[in-house]
Formats: sequence, C-alpha cells, structure tokens
Amino acid sequence: MADPGNAAAGILDGIRVLDFTAMMSGPYATRLMADLGAEVIKIEPPEGDHIRTRPPSRQGRSTYFAQLNAGKKSLALDLKQPEAVDLVERLAASADVVVENYRPGVMQRLGLHYDALAPLNPKLVYCSISGFGQSGSWAGRSAYAPVLHAGSGFDIANLQYQDGIERPLKNGIFIADVLGGALAFGAVQAGLFKALRTGRGEQIDLSLMDAMLGMLVYECQEAQFPAERRRPLYQPTKARDGFLLVAPVSQNNFEALARACGHPEWTRDPRFATIHAREHHWGELMALLDDWAGPRSAAECEAAMNAGGVPCSRYYSVREAMRSPPVVERGVMQTIHDGSGAFQVPNPAFRFREAPAHARDSVPELGEHGAALLRELGCSGAQIDALVARGALHLPTAAAAAD
Repeated sequence: MADPGNAAAGILDGIRVLDFTAMMSGPYATRLMADLGAEVIKIEPPEGDHIRTRPPSRQGRSTYFAQLNAGKKSLALDLKQPEAVDLVERLAASADVVVENYRPGVMQRLGLHYDALAPLNPKLVYCSISGFGQSGSWAGRSAYAPVLHAGSGFDIANLQYQDGIERPLKNGIFIADVLGGALAFGAVQAGLFKALRTGRGEQIDLSLMDAMLGMLVYECQEAQFPAERRRPLYQPTKARDGFLLVAPVSQNNFEALARACGHPEWTRDPRFATIHAREHHWGELMALLDDWAGPRSAAECEAAMNAGGVPCSRYYSVREAMRSPPVVERGVMQTIHDGSGAFQVPNPAFRFREAPAHARDSVPELGEHGAALLRELGCSGAQIDALVARGALHLPTAAAAAD
C-alpha cells in the first residue's frame, strides 16, 4: 500500500477536472479524483457552494464541506456573465474532465453543455449527474437524496423488512448521493480510458434514481417474482450492555455458532438442523440467541463468535468505528487542515500498491485559486481587477490584495 506521505505520482496526476458540482453527489466523485492526484478546479458561484455553510463546523469553516472538497482548487465565477463563460471555455479547451450536477438544462442555458464544449476539446469526458437523468418526464424534478430513497422503492423495501412499523423510516444518511458519486467516478475513469484509446471523449448521463435501483438487487427480482414468504433477516441480538449482529450465513457457520453458545444440541434440533428448517423457525433461533447473549457483554459475545469463525460484530457508533483496529491499521482516517485547524476525513476505500490514494491536505477558501488560474490563461492583473469589478469573478480579500 502506498504511503500517504510519499511523493509518488498519483494515477490521475496531470488530469485536469472542471468541477461544477455542489452539495454531495458530484463533490464526492471529484474528491476521489483529487485523492488520486487530479487537479480538480471547483467552479463555484460568488456566494460559494451552499454546503460551505453547513455544520459540522468550527470558526466559520464547515468540515462537512471540507471532507467533500479536500485537495481541490476554487474558482468563483458568476456564470451568468459572458466574461465568466468565456473563461470556462478557455479552461475547458485544455481540461480532461467536466463534472456537473445542476438540474438538467442549466448548463445548456449557460452555453457550457457537452455539445458546446466538445468542439473545443474532442477528448473531453463530460459527466452530468442528476436525479432522474438528462431526459424524460421526470428530468426537471428537484432531486434530493431522501426524495430518491422514496421514489426508487428503497424506503418501502426497507419498511417491509421491519416489524411493527407502519411508516417509512427516516434516514439522514444520503445513500443516493454517495452511491451516485462513486458510480460517476467509475464512469469518468472509463471515459478517460476511451479518450486515451480512441482520441475521443464521452458524454456521461448519470441518474441517481438508476443508481438506487441498481443497488436493490434482490428487491428488483422479488418485485417480479414474489417469494412465497419473507426471507429471514439477521437482526440485532441484545447483550447485557449493547447489541451485536450475528450472521450465520452457511451451515458451517451455524454449527460453529451452536458450539460457541455452548449448545451443540441445536445442530441436532429438527427446527434448526438444516438451512430450510431454520428459515421456518428463524424467530425461535433468534430468541435463543438473545437468551444466550443477555447475561453477557457484547464484547464477550463478539469474541466468542469470532473465535468460532462466525461472522459477527458489535454495533459501533461512528466515533467508535473511526477508532476501531481495522480502520486504524489501514490508515482509513487522514488528518488534514483548513484555516481553523486539524480534523480527520476518510481516505478512499481502495488502495494501490505503488500509487498514492488519499485525501490531500488542503481545503480551498472560496475563490482562492482564481487569480493564479486566470494568470495561467494569460489574463493580466488589470484584466483580473476588471472582472472582479464587474462581479464576474470573486476573489478572497487577501488574494485580491496580493494580486
């Protein structure tokens, strides 16, 4: 595994990404690109990505924003002004990737859609992330992750797995955004491969609704071919001081579970002896497991199951998981800094043997890199000042003074 502190070239070193994304799905995708060494230029409105103001934060800086945008540059432009659009076109001419997650039609109205930029750069890989795709009767709908959880069937499917609950569960974890961002990241890599192989880029239309349906593997098939009965589910087992999840997925696992619980006779009990029998008596088996765990600590139960090779885990809080042995040993959490100090963010879930893949230790202030990027395009100090004066470009006060 590559050391996050080494100077090895990232796999995407030399790749330039124009990032027109906000909130979560798009920034998640482009953060992964920055983790691999890509130069990601986050093009924000003069007021900034809305998530800059969202907690958790300290001293006015959002760590929520920082986790999603570490390692990027910030260029703050008013894209309603022709001068700003011209600057983007000049950047796009030498960029490799564009990612945007505006509502369908916005980039076209700005004159920055694929058909406008591709003639300037035939190798451009252009990825649009939206709730329901770029066309169709739902394309113009607002798309927020919880809306997609409801509209995709995910929430109802999850409700059907619950007992004694009649209303779909609340969920503050934005599955659609993270899943869609990860799929967009993968699609862009395929597009870059095509551009390398053929010299032609690609337009990618990524729908978060499609992503959610693709995740519902069993549920999509069960919707077409209903099962005779609800499949048994692994459920929390209550120990003395918490809960654990025990998952005897195979016959060998179940026999090991019975031994670990001190009840080898369960393997001979006709209710549990076979997988088919256990499916019909699942509630009884779960009740016996509760009886065994009740007087014991969750840690004791987990240790007994792991010693027997039975898949099992205590229920950890996120704070506890961040400090757990596999997370610490793999270096999952990376310390980075912004203007308010140090904090930790997760590294990508994948590792390479030689190339680094980790969160970069920088979080951009709004418009921080605007002056440098425009000078790279050949703009003079006077031209930059004029753009600022007209409101087409926003620079931080210190950057404007330095220029």
